[in-house]
Order: sequence, then structure tokens, then C-alpha cells
Amino acid sequence: MKSKFFASLLVATIALAVGSPVPAADSPRVVTIRAGVDNAMKFDVTSIAAAPGESIKVVLINAGVLPKNVMGHNWVLLTAGTDPVAFAATAAPEVASEYLPEKQKDKIVAFIRLLGPKETGEVVFKVPTEPGEYPFLCTFPAHCAVGMKGVLVVKK
Repeated sequence: MKSKFFASLLVATIALAVGSPVPAADSPRVVTIRAGVDNAMKFDVTSIAAAPGESIKVVLINAGVLPKNVMGHNWVLLTAGTDPVAFAATAAPEVASEYLPEKQKDKIVAFIRLLGPKETGEVVFKVPTEPGEYPFLCTFPAHCAVGMKGVLVVKK
């Protein structure tokens, strides 16, 4: 009887030493967003609810098939109160920086670089602690203007 107990204890100890599949308590919540489904200039997720200070991992999938220089997609989270359409207009001529305007970087909370067809990108960030609505958008020219945007809603 004692040998069964010690054998079980030994197996449990080895499992812990090797690594168990238990996720870490501080693992970020994953939000997957598909962009460009059927080559439409839309995100399939337009609202994300979050708690202040929560850790979130956004995974962006460019589901489109058109070339990056014609129909690239990115994901940019802005500070509360920032007008996403005005931000996108500022970003439109910034081809070299993949439409992330240097002069507006103080308005960016988090971003995923511009993706080509079938590419995936991700970002992990801490949600702002101040409750409010934080807009997100694709800054590729004209995408936000036709509706490729959404909001991260932070509530206590």
C-alpha cells in the first residue's frame, strides 16, 4: 500500500518537474480577429469588452488573398477620445512606416504591423486602467473610412 502511494507521489513530482499543462495565472486572454474575409474591408470583431489593467493578446489574421500593397491589413489600438478616421487620414501617406504615423505615436496604445494575404500577427498588451472607449482600426488607406474599425470598451 505504501509503495503505491510513493509511486504516485513520484509520478506527480516528475510531472511537475517536467512541466504540466496548467496555464499560468497571468496568461493573457486571447482575442482573435479576422480581417479581409472575402476581401472585404472589415474586421469580424468590432467590439472587445475588457477590465482595466487586464492582459490581452490580439491575434490578427489577414484572411484576404490580394497582395499586401493592394489590400494589407493592420490593427491599431488608439487612446480614448482619439478620432480613428482623422488618425487614418494622417496615416494614409505614411507608406514607409506601413501607415503608422510617427507624429501620432503618442496616440497608439498597441498595434499589429501590416499583414499580407494569409499572414498572422499578434500583440500582447495591458488594457488601459482608465475606463472608456478605445478605438481600433486598420490604417491602410481608406479602410477605416469604409468601416474597418471597432472599439475596446474598458469597464470596471
